[in-house]
Amino acid sequence: MGLSILVHLAGCEKKSNDTATPLPALNFGINSAAINGTTSRALYYDINPTPVIRFSFSAKIDRGSVAASFYLKDASGTAVNYTASYERSDSVVVLSPSQPLKYLSRYVASVSPQLKSVNGGNLSSESELNFQTSIDSSNKFPVIADDSLMTVVQKQTFKYFWDFAHPASGLSRERNTSGDLVTSGGSGFGIMAIVAGIHRNFITRAEGLTRLQKIVNFMKNNAQKFHGAFPHWLNGATGAVIPFSSKDNGADLVETSYLMQGLLTARQYFNGGNAAETDLRSDINAIYNAVEWNFFRKNNENVLYWHWSPDHYWDMNHKIQGWNECLITYVLAASSPTFSIPKTVYDNGWAQNGGMKNNNFYFGIQLPLGPDEGGPLFFAHYSFLGINPTSLADAYANYWTQNRNHTLINYNYNISNPKSHFGYSDQVWGLTASDISGGYTASSPTNDIGVIAPTASISSIPYTPAESMKALKFFYYKLGDKLWGDYGFKDAFSLKDAWFADSYLAIDQGPIVIMIENYRSGLLWNLFTSCPEVKAGMKTLGFTAPYL
Repeated sequence: MGLSILVHLAGCEKKSNDTATPLPALNFGINSAAINGTTSRALYYDINPTPVIRFSFSAKIDRGSVAASFYLKDASGTAVNYTASYERSDSVVVLSPSQPLKYLSRYVASVSPQLKSVNGGNLSSESELNFQTSIDSSNKFPVIADDSLMTVVQKQTFKYFWDFAHPASGLSRERNTSGDLVTSGGSGFGIMAIVAGIHRNFITRAEGLTRLQKIVNFMKNNAQKFHGAFPHWLNGATGAVIPFSSKDNGADLVETSYLMQGLLTARQYFNGGNAAETDLRSDINAIYNAVEWNFFRKNNENVLYWHWSPDHYWDMNHKIQGWNECLITYVLAASSPTFSIPKTVYDNGWAQNGGMKNNNFYFGIQLPLGPDEGGPLFFAHYSFLGINPTSLADAYANYWTQNRNHTLINYNYNISNPKSHFGYSDQVWGLTASDISGGYTASSPTNDIGVIAPTASISSIPYTPAESMKALKFFYYKLGDKLWGDYGFKDAFSLKDAWFADSYLAIDQGPIVIMIENYRSGLLWNLFTSCPEVKAGMKTLGFTAPYL
């Protein structure tokens, strides 16, 4: 009887085990993900090329699932080889690149739900770490004396206007992808760069004269003009206008003023008594004297207008008024021997009877004129390629103080870096108009997307020599493998996006050559302000300076 009960109980227990359902494998989560011990960042910056990438999980990991679950890829999606190691009883997986990663490059490390635990569960959700490697701090070129470095930068940048000039007209292409499209204002900068190139023995005086003869002959005889003024863009082979926009297919008075600034500077340089230089000066006079500056008052208003179209007339209705890059336009209009404007146009139109004054303080620095925090730095460059701001003043400002303080505000903004853009420093600064990834913008402290343009800080060297040279050295020595090319420094870059432009623009390359030369010798300042018309015009407008 007892034995029968025991057998029966054993049979019941065996039957119960046969019908039991196994518990399902439990999915698991990620506790933390870190690079070099740092967690919780949307994007990690300044990561060394051999980072330690650590993922910690809530379960022990099945090592057999790791290879198919973890990825390390670069910005193009190309897989990067890595080795995996394990910690804390296989609940932590550590990835290490098999070889050092590239400097200043984007990567992503990720783990997918294919990852399994030892009990067969799956990772509940994907996780990824996005990071950017650090700058290579090694020098990309041999260190040379500062004066020699300035010559190297000028000479390489000069090639844009010499080697890359349009073969038919000698004019400057808008950018390195422009083909036959040339720019009138950028060509004015290019003419001044040619004068600097002769002075620095990059080319001979005879070579420079021949090029200027080609340019001037084309502008006089081939280029389309409107009331003596030139369009923004021209076809460098034919001289026909290329519309800058749908209604901007005629005169651009500001671009014309940049061109005239260059031509008058060249006229003063080529001062020889031989027939070739005499004829060149005569042709330049004819081009300058034909510009009907006073026509651009529209209906005799006390302001100049930027555009006039043979089809759309004054439809663009863009007044030239300050403070911006257009002081040179009013100076040349007042200086014209044939179609000059009176002082009231300058005071009422440009200066808005003092309305262009600012006088607020930014970073402890007072800004005499212009928008909050100064605007883009080309305001301090374009008009002052020829106009010497040293001790220059009128009723509205001291222009040396204006340009130096504008530059220092821009510099201090970059150092303070209120938007926390990676890479900004006392060596990486300078906000102005430039190419950006996928477009173009006028960067400034009030329009800061993290893009630096070398022309901004380098062309400011007369105003901030120490700060500008520090930036120039960093661009050349530390970023030279990415930023230095056939025509000097490429147009712009963003360290936060690991982006470097592949473009060069005439209006950005020109000021680099010219303002370095003005800092070194004052050459272009001295030439332009030696023009008798310019002296008379600036006095008419109320300017005072030692050279007037």
